[in-house]
Amino acid sequence: MEYFINCNTSSLAPYTANLDQVRASHLYRRLGFSASISTINQATGQNTGNLIDSLIDEAINMSPIPEPTWANWTNANYPEDDDARNQLRNQQKSEFQLAYANSLLNNNLRDRLSFFWSNHFVTELEVYNCNSFLYQYIDCLQRNSIGNFKTFVSEIGLTNAMLYYLDGVFNNGNNPNENYARELYELFTLGEGNAYTENDVIETARALSGYVERGEIGCSPVAFDLTKHDAGSKTIFGQTENFGYEQVIDNLFNQRSNEIAEFICRKLYEFFVHPDSRDESNNAQTIIDGMVATFVSNNFEIAPVLRQLFKSQHFFDDEAIGVIIKSPIDFYFHTLKETDFIYTDTNVAEMVNYSALLSQEIFEPFDVAGWQRDRSWINTNFIIGRWLTIESILENFYIPDNEQFRTLGLDISGNAGLTSTNPDVIARLIIDFILPKGLLDEPEYAKAFAIFRSDIEDVYYEGGNQESWTLATWPQAPFQVYLLLQYLARQPEFQLK
Repeated sequence: MEYFINCNTSSLAPYTANLDQVRASHLYRRLGFSASISTINQATGQNTGNLIDSLIDEAINMSPIPEPTWANWTNANYPEDDDARNQLRNQQKSEFQLAYANSLLNNNLRDRLSFFWSNHFVTELEVYNCNSFLYQYIDCLQRNSIGNFKTFVSEIGLTNAMLYYLDGVFNNGNNPNENYARELYELFTLGEGNAYTENDVIETARALSGYVERGEIGCSPVAFDLTKHDAGSKTIFGQTENFGYEQVIDNLFNQRSNEIAEFICRKLYEFFVHPDSRDESNNAQTIIDGMVATFVSNNFEIAPVLRQLFKSQHFFDDEAIGVIIKSPIDFYFHTLKETDFIYTDTNVAEMVNYSALLSQEIFEPFDVAGWQRDRSWINTNFIIGRWLTIESILENFYIPDNEQFRTLGLDISGNAGLTSTNPDVIARLIIDFILPKGLLDEPEYAKAFAIFRSDIEDVYYEGGNQESWTLATWPQAPFQVYLLLQYLARQPEFQLK
């Protein structure tokens, strides 16, 4: 349990040292889905602030996934035959899911954020069941992931996916549906029961009415129908006027700016730094207060808050490293990125499917509150599922090309892999790269060393003869790295980032 206690007392003052390997790895594990040893080696020794600025600027300037041919399809574009229609829809969904998964793997912070926001502004594809709505929703997440939060809130609420998912399409002025109004405050901006009343929800529902013109039920875009909008005056947060959609968003950010900033900055802190943000024995609240001030003073631009947080001593403190439990997607994608094995779409699809088996299905969060993360990812069933699936994944990389395991070991160990006849030296280097903070103690290292030594006789590790062991030359070395990775994947430390 010691991993989950937040003991970080460092401040938001800039971390001025150049990055070492541990902190470079920490940065990429948190800002993306980890990175290869070559990327970490390039980052090691760099100026911390400059590298973070480049990663944030990259995210800001990155284009979203290209528009698929079916981006604006309605029911009329699909075959009339039920089986043919369902087959085409499932094919489109699978292809787009794979495209987005590859974005997660390749796009560092931008899609680490888009994935975070998909668990904040939650929708579920199985509810609205329309691929074009899905594409438009993901496009909105990617375009706004590191933009202006107020603009984000305004845009996401009018996506077809959200209007269908939270019943905006049924919000008629003469019979208001309160679902979206409630979640706008409870889940998206303020937090449950914080700074709003039941009457605020009722009045907001009236103000958001009218987005109900949808033609044929199903995959049909929503339009505003003025005749279905409640045009009367409403009182929200003590302000009375003829609110409509845009005025609701303006009023929310004008009247509740500090509450919004607190709610969002706390979620960002818990996602990127530590899930425990409320224990008074650490510095989390002070950090969040500083983030809130930056968020409000920058008119809810997300990038300045992240620059401040990621450049801080608090973010790089030892107590911030290896303390967040990997989600299933993290678990698989971190392994793929860190090993730098050659992979295909088949490998990625396998990982996406395994993640769904462990209750994290892309485009299908658990419910409107999203995946709850952290401890919920490692109950008894899920941890066994992790062990079994990662064994299968590693085996599927080993069988077609076992030499890439030797290459991984050599890339991590450098010159030692070419010259050292001591396998414990090589194993320690691999362990300390794969695990955020290594193993718990020396007896645990000794167990891992024994696995890496395999059944090779000690005489070959002693050096001084033509048959001395080195990682670079020993025929069984790829299998040794494979065994070590299999062993590490079952350790508690492997579950953390």
